[in-house]
Amino acid sequence: MRVIMVRFAALAAFLLSLLAVSPAFAQPLPGPRQVQAELHSSRAAVAPGERFTVVLRETINQGWHTYWRNPGDSGEPTQLTWTLPTGWRAGEIQWPAPEAVPFSILVNYGYEGEVLFPVEISVPANARPGSTVTLTAAAYWLVCSDVCVPEDATLTLSVPVAAQGRDDPQWAARVADAVANIPRRDPQVTASIAPGSPAQLQVNAPIPGATAFRDVRFFPFDRGVIKAAVAQAPRANESGQILLNLTPDLNDNLGQAPLNGVVVFKAEVGGRWRAFAFEIAAEPGAAVSSEGYAPVAFSDDYPLADLERGSAGGGAVAPSAEPLTSVALLAALGLAFLGGLILNIMPCVLPVLSVKALQFAGGVQSGDARRHGVLYFAGVMVTFLALAGVLIALRGAGEAVGWGFQLQAPWMTSALALLFFVIGLNLLSVFEFGSSAQNVGAGLASRGGDMGAFFTGALAVIAATPCTAPFMAGAIGAALTQSALTTLVIFAALGLGFALPLTLLHFAPGLQRLIPKPGAWMERAKNVLAFPMFGAAVWLVWVLTQQTGADGALSLLTLLVSVTFLILSARWGRMWLVIGALQLVITGAFIWKPLVGVETHEVVASEPWSAARVTELQGEGRAVFVNFTAAWCVTCKVNEVTAFTPRVASAMSDSNTAYLVGDWTNRDGDIAAALAEHGRAGVPLYLYYPADGGAPRVLPQVLTEGLLLQTVEGE
Repeated sequence: MRVIMVRFAALAAFLLSLLAVSPAFAQPLPGPRQVQAELHSSRAAVAPGERFTVVLRETINQGWHTYWRNPGDSGEPTQLTWTLPTGWRAGEIQWPAPEAVPFSILVNYGYEGEVLFPVEISVPANARPGSTVTLTAAAYWLVCSDVCVPEDATLTLSVPVAAQGRDDPQWAARVADAVANIPRRDPQVTASIAPGSPAQLQVNAPIPGATAFRDVRFFPFDRGVIKAAVAQAPRANESGQILLNLTPDLNDNLGQAPLNGVVVFKAEVGGRWRAFAFEIAAEPGAAVSSEGYAPVAFSDDYPLADLERGSAGGGAVAPSAEPLTSVALLAALGLAFLGGLILNIMPCVLPVLSVKALQFAGGVQSGDARRHGVLYFAGVMVTFLALAGVLIALRGAGEAVGWGFQLQAPWMTSALALLFFVIGLNLLSVFEFGSSAQNVGAGLASRGGDMGAFFTGALAVIAATPCTAPFMAGAIGAALTQSALTTLVIFAALGLGFALPLTLLHFAPGLQRLIPKPGAWMERAKNVLAFPMFGAAVWLVWVLTQQTGADGALSLLTLLVSVTFLILSARWGRMWLVIGALQLVITGAFIWKPLVGVETHEVVASEPWSAARVTELQGEGRAVFVNFTAAWCVTCKVNEVTAFTPRVASAMSDSNTAYLVGDWTNRDGDIAAALAEHGRAGVPLYLYYPADGGAPRVLPQVLTEGLLLQTVEGE
């Protein structure tokens, strides 16, 4: 075993030596911080029981930007984590209206220069006058120009407590202005969203005295709702009504559910241009005729002026770039090659390549090494060029795409997680792919070592796309703004660098002698290598959680369990195989929507439960349906999927029945007391309070649509 470890160490040293030409890339970027952050208070002293506002002030260096609550195509919003004295409370960050920040073929939402983020602080009633408290916030932000740098700071603010509060002479007015400029709901500003391609957003913004509009843009609160880098082609009429075209992104039901966000524009009032920003909640509605609407103008300094002016029909216009000079092209090719080399040791790729090394150890003695090396090289190059072709096609169709674009699709993330999980089971010998258990090209590998070598290269490239190695960013950024031929050449250089280390290993007899001969050690190594595969699957589950929320993660984990049962049951005979396949089909029928990115929305509109709210609604003469539930309650979730249907929602709406949800996912003493009052120690518990008052009716723990309809309709 010691000899084996020495040989593997020598092999690892060879692979790493190919990367020695690159500098260390794990070090932080040198140079000064790009954002200076401070906390400031509107009050020089605060009184017990009052509320006041502090601001996080970001002073951003020229050419750099931070991000809004929805960062757009890329980025992360600023975050604050407070550490406060007992009884003190901090509210959420209040977000100023964002600006569009275009970069290459992307559009982000953020801030440049100076920005103030208000946060409301509550002082406890028992705060002691004469004392001074320290408010501490751990701040984190991502600041970007042509590169992105995460920065953080621990910020403190000392606040005196006095019997009578008083304003800070320097900051009170500035904080008040910052709060006043936060986009708010205005009852006079209404909006509706109509489905279509593109969807149509209508905003009614009657600004007294306004004679013209310009620089109109809608920013959604949620990421992935609309495509950020697409023109919205705003039009307006003399009554202050604005129409915008919104192109759906991951949200397939745009226009069929409420849409929340901020609309930003300038209006000419009294001969002067004034900036306006309103928070809107657009309800689903019908499209309106554009007759009487005129295109909105854009200022020359507006960041998206070229995008909007170049889009006659509201489509995307990718920013153009000058063709690369010969020197620049050579530099891009060199960076791509180095980036491909470094990809071999990135966390995304190591699980696949380590299994490939094990496969090579088992096959090199047979004399097939060179042929397998050529096939592995071909698999890498074909896949890299295929990705480049897809990127070129999507770019031509107006899509804003980049390296790793396919992982923006939840179905692809789900499929890769399932693939890595199944490979892990294979490496643990839960099942075998034909006679060769080391080929990681999934089912394709069972067709023979040659096919396994080719598809190992393809799988390694797919696994590599979530990672961006040093030197890659500039090369790929250049490739995505150049002609199709230049893009293909740069991607070919990237693939060459990626494929070279393992390909050379197949053609180097001296290095082949370092590889230990097949033996019992391979089974143990194979089992150990299963766990990097499981780790990659876990990471992809986390990625899916960011895309689809907890529902997506739950669906994917359920699918992994179901597939595992199918694999095991296939070994027990034909009858068990049928049972395993049947349960997989049934499971898939319930969980498929989050896995393919179909967003699920609450069928029945609800509000949080409280005993006081029940009493208030009964006093209004309304019927009340209460659902005590929890995220970990399987029966609850099954009932919510099968029984709370659109028919039930319609019946509740027609009968003016209020629907309250008591969420017991986390401990809640009031909910525990309500459960105990009705003789229950856990959830689910369903209560129906009739409109004419009286004690509630307790429903069964397992619900049906028919039972709910009978209950709500009083039949």
